[in-house]
Amino acid sequence: MSEIFKGNFTQQEPIPDAAIEAAVAVLRSGRLHRYNTGPGEAGEVALLEEEFAAWSGARYCLAVASGGYALATALRAVGVKPGDRVLTNAFTLAPVPGAIASVGAVPVFVGVTESLVIDLDDLAAKAEGAEVLMLSHMRGHIADMDALIALSAARGLTVIEDCAHTMGARWNGVLSGRNGTIGCYSTQTYKHMNSGEGGLLITDDEEYAARAIMLSGSYMLYERHRAAPGSDVFERVKYDTPNISGRMDNLRAAILRPQLRDLDAQCERWNARYRVVETGLRNTPGLTVIERPDAEDYVMSSFQFLLLDWPDGKIEEVVVRCAKRGVELKWFGAADPVGFTSRYDSWRYAPSEPMPATDRVLKGILDLRLPLTFSEDDCAQIARIVRAEVSSVHQAA
Repeated sequence: MSEIFKGNFTQQEPIPDAAIEAAVAVLRSGRLHRYNTGPGEAGEVALLEEEFAAWSGARYCLAVASGGYALATALRAVGVKPGDRVLTNAFTLAPVPGAIASVGAVPVFVGVTESLVIDLDDLAAKAEGAEVLMLSHMRGHIADMDALIALSAARGLTVIEDCAHTMGARWNGVLSGRNGTIGCYSTQTYKHMNSGEGGLLITDDEEYAARAIMLSGSYMLYERHRAAPGSDVFERVKYDTPNISGRMDNLRAAILRPQLRDLDAQCERWNARYRVVETGLRNTPGLTVIERPDAEDYVMSSFQFLLLDWPDGKIEEVVVRCAKRGVELKWFGAADPVGFTSRYDSWRYAPSEPMPATDRVLKGILDLRLPLTFSEDDCAQIARIVRAEVSSVHQAA
């Protein structure tokens, strides 16, 4: 009898008891708005920003309504204007080019390698005429950041890191989000901390931090921020920076603060599950496992593999066969987007030229979530099912 997996790929763990208690305290206070504080009081959002800045080693931190809002805020803060060219990965999720388009800028897509990271040769070829790179660490895969930052510095590119999938990951010991000028994170339900929606922005640049705070809708209450520059910096920007309200509220911050304290341990749990699937899929005929560089300390809450150069019909057959056995695979090579699997050529607001080498990789990407509600035994079963179905279709080809 074939194994059937019974788990739910979208079911997350419960919110921790400490976070629930903190949320209830905020609800009982009625003070949900981040600036609804008395003299000398620090609200939950200000405390979260202070704690996340300390955890990351950044000088400044801003908590906002979503990861996508953090990305758009970062672009505005560094001075991106309508019509500007902004470089970004061809392999990313829709909020990244969406953030670029939201400020009137033009996304310029850079190719992806078989390691699922940005192609540095293609980046060098397309850097002319651009001043900003919005680098997406898509699905937790980190490029050679030493080489990328050196290339960006030589080409005069300001790097904004999209760390929605790499909260807690490192390259050569440097935290994801700390290589570039600004790092942006998401706390949406499927990320490494869960507040339903939410985002965090970190930087060491005082003027960018002040602009971001004003953009988020601080009015003239910026002195209530703790992980923020001094008031003299705000004096330079406060009348020239528009209010584009996107603040985080105290309820979500209260839910996140206990999760931040547990983050490192949670990341280890995700990685243990990732390694079980990785081991189970190695040496599967026709399947390519993504090899991880020694310099990368990854944090993986999902798993990707490649069926390179397979016919579309055979990849679809794998997806269908796995689904019948309870394993949900998302295919980035499908002709039409399904859920979150849109690609650079799906976004018609951002015209692009075909990239054959990148298209070959995207066509072969299959993706599955690894929520912490799955045990390591569950992950081993998932790997057995995927291995069996890929092998069966490959042998029949």
